[in-house]
Amino acid sequence: MHTVQENDPSNLLQRLIGLQQAFRHIPSDAIDHLAESLGLSRAFILGVIQFYSFLHSSPRGEYDILFSDNITDQMQGSRLLAQRLASKLGVDIGRTRDDRRVTLDYTSCTGMGDQGPAALVNGHPITRLTMERVDQLAALIEQAVPLDNWPAELFQVSAGVERRDIVLNSDYKPGTAILRCLEEGAEELLRRLEQAGLRGCGGAGFSTAKKWRFCASTESAERYVVCNADEGEPGTFKDRYLLQAHADRLFEGMTLCAAVIGARRGFLYLRGEYRYLLGPLQQILQQRRENSLLGQSILGRDGFDFDIDIHLGAGAYICGEESALIESLEGKRGIPRNRPPFPVTQGYLGMPTVVNNVETLANAALIAQQGAEWFRSVGTAQSPGSKLLSISGDCERPGIYEFPFGTPISEILAACQAHHTQAVQIGGAAGRLIPPAEFNRTLAFEDLATGGSFMVFNQSRELLNAIDNFTRFFRHESCGFCTPCRVGTAMLTKQLGKVMVGHATSKDLDELGTLGSLMRQTSHCGLGQTAANPILDGLEKFPDIFQSRLRSTSFEPAFDLDASLEEARAITGRSDPGAHLEGGGV
Repeated sequence: MHTVQENDPSNLLQRLIGLQQAFRHIPSDAIDHLAESLGLSRAFILGVIQFYSFLHSSPRGEYDILFSDNITDQMQGSRLLAQRLASKLGVDIGRTRDDRRVTLDYTSCTGMGDQGPAALVNGHPITRLTMERVDQLAALIEQAVPLDNWPAELFQVSAGVERRDIVLNSDYKPGTAILRCLEEGAEELLRRLEQAGLRGCGGAGFSTAKKWRFCASTESAERYVVCNADEGEPGTFKDRYLLQAHADRLFEGMTLCAAVIGARRGFLYLRGEYRYLLGPLQQILQQRRENSLLGQSILGRDGFDFDIDIHLGAGAYICGEESALIESLEGKRGIPRNRPPFPVTQGYLGMPTVVNNVETLANAALIAQQGAEWFRSVGTAQSPGSKLLSISGDCERPGIYEFPFGTPISEILAACQAHHTQAVQIGGAAGRLIPPAEFNRTLAFEDLATGGSFMVFNQSRELLNAIDNFTRFFRHESCGFCTPCRVGTAMLTKQLGKVMVGHATSKDLDELGTLGSLMRQTSHCGLGQTAANPILDGLEKFPDIFQSRLRSTSFEPAFDLDASLEEARAITGRSDPGAHLEGGGV
């Protein structure tokens, strides 16, 4: 196993996560020590701490509770549950209790959409929350029961597989794909992946074989393999299942990539919300080392040396973008890089790097074992194979579904037993909002590409609440690097808020559309380019939900400037005409 040097600056984030877990915050003297030992400035370290939502410079409670605040959790009553717990514990949401026993707050999607409402307690997931479970949590906290002694059923995370196809129905024997690669050669493996037509399963759909080939052909002394397990898109949880149930396939896929590109080191970037999986994943890695499937001379082949480290994230959606993820791997704030150069030529530490997500790498291992024809036995010509979906929301059977590419939305809705569906959000908050008139569209790269999120909303839902939830999510998760996204997400939130409370006019809707289009065209990375998707899709496909909230006036001020000066008038004791503004609305 590769050992990270203590004085390596790229280890900063992992050191900070360790301090956060040990002290419930990052102590000031620890920052000074890190600055000296890593050769970094205090300001740089503080910037990293402020960037990640799971790192804090002031102490959190002994029990740090974060309620998942994705729209599907809200639909199941998460806000009422959080308020009940706050009342039981005598703490305001967003605050730490005076005795530092507990901190209670919201976080974005925790990857438990099929078994919500959900929360994290000191990083451990608690699913299927009810009023009774909330009361149970309150009692355990007030009695100061250590988390290790809490009832095990509170922490159960089920697999929740509702439909299997060629991938989830395939048996897998660890080492089979590696042995075949060693016997037939890297070029034959690439040919098989090309014939299979495997594309990146994160949504972009770039050819996996091409990505590996580009990296292998770049002149460099070192190359790296990175698995993107930062499954942060709201409503997505299929990678969580693969990490729980099929980690061997994933690690074998990473090892195959290493054999092709000549890498000696790989990283699994595990999102902070999945920290509870760290121990089991490390055990699987150790077992693979003992079975000569990782480490020195893999399967007895001299010179085939490759090992994998697990790198924890700390709560930053933007790190799902591959260049931001690499920045985070290097111990920095996860701000997306300018491209080109692309990671395959200049990635981790400036070296050629392949970044693939969990599903892609697991599929690569199966294709190496089963062959290209097996993978092409389902799907379409442009989108061969199958796709894992994370289905949540208004359906009787939420969970993990595997469908062949080319499956229409209507068939997926029937399978999960969704009734009276008003809309489907495909691809998470950054995806597309689909009305019933388009339920004949298909799950495919040539039609509706998705990273795996599939959220269902029935006719009883106020769809504008979902759009508002997604818009606020992007405002919170913007890294702030570029002005179009930093300012644009704030303006979208404010302008949409005006619609929500019934103070908007048709002019405001026009401005929402203009602002959203501008963000698409000018933002630095995919976050800003897709942040307006929920609003733009809503305006185009569900105009009535906006129109029904408009006032009849052609213009209404965003706020009353004259009223905002009332406090100043009270302080100065003035109420004369000169202390008032005529027509103070802005």
